[in-house]
Amino acid sequence: MDNPFEPGPSRGYAARMARPAPPNDDLFPPGLPVYAAMGRTASGRAWLDGLPATVQALQEEWDLRLGAPLHGGSCSWVAPVELPDGGEAVLKVTWPHREAAGEAVALRAWDGDGAVRLLRHDRERYALLVERCTPGEQLDDSPLPPAERLLLAAGLLRGLWSAPAPPDGDLEQVADVCAEWADMVEERMARLRPGYDPGLVRLGARLLRELPATATREVVVHGDFNPGNVLSARRRPWLAIDPKPMIGDPGYDPWPLLEQIDAPFEHPDPRPVLRDRFALVADALDEDPARLSAWAAARTIENALWCADHGDVPGGTEEMEVAGVLASLAGV
Repeated sequence: MDNPFEPGPSRGYAARMARPAPPNDDLFPPGLPVYAAMGRTASGRAWLDGLPATVQALQEEWDLRLGAPLHGGSCSWVAPVELPDGGEAVLKVTWPHREAAGEAVALRAWDGDGAVRLLRHDRERYALLVERCTPGEQLDDSPLPPAERLLLAAGLLRGLWSAPAPPDGDLEQVADVCAEWADMVEERMARLRPGYDPGLVRLGARLLRELPATATREVVVHGDFNPGNVLSARRRPWLAIDPKPMIGDPGYDPWPLLEQIDAPFEHPDPRPVLRDRFALVADALDEDPARLSAWAAARTIENALWCADHGDVPGGTEEMEVAGVLASLAGV
């Protein structure tokens, strides 16, 4: 579910772009994380085999000058490019999968309000040409205090949520996806018997079904709004990248941001820290802090069962402990 995406562009880009395009060994080094991640499955290996040809075709068709690929994506190949007019952009080619299918749709709907602009899109090849963020610092690396970072990110979310929804069927519904997750939570708990609190697991499945159904509004949610997906830029101080968009309850979005800014669970007592931060973000977004906490609990419980199904029961146990704290903050 959660995939680490590309950090901001690496230093020395301008110097690299002044030289001829690097050879293929430089464009597709085997040490890129995408090779390790995608090499685990037959479909991933098949996609990797065709990746150089795909990139070459896009380079020729879109008349791009390629820089060295960025390090970090687990299911995408990403590189800075120079456009025919000398402008800068980023080429992203993604392994075809469900969560990536709506990325271009959302970027087009947002039209640069809170997120990078979409410049070109090849639906069949899961390829995007998008605005480049420079200097590309991740929000979680910023020296700004946690509260300031949270408010900056909340401002981006308000912009994303203000966009009109695309036509029906262009993006999945949060309600439909979470109903599937609720079924998987229950199936995994029954099949794996990982020793997690059964009452808490039942709560997570219930919230995944009830929260989308009780939303008072629906928006285009980012879907993976963690601070690593918020980069410093020129056009605006910060912009979001790499959405996994859906249409539904805006309360779905803030938890990855709240979880990862300044690692609240590393504080001696995370409850007052989280309580203050949920209140801060909820006020900035005109949301109910208890509802944001409930969404956080639901998503964390789902992730705990995902961990168990992928052989990481201890990791899931840690997630369940976090979920218990979040459920208590939500009062559910």
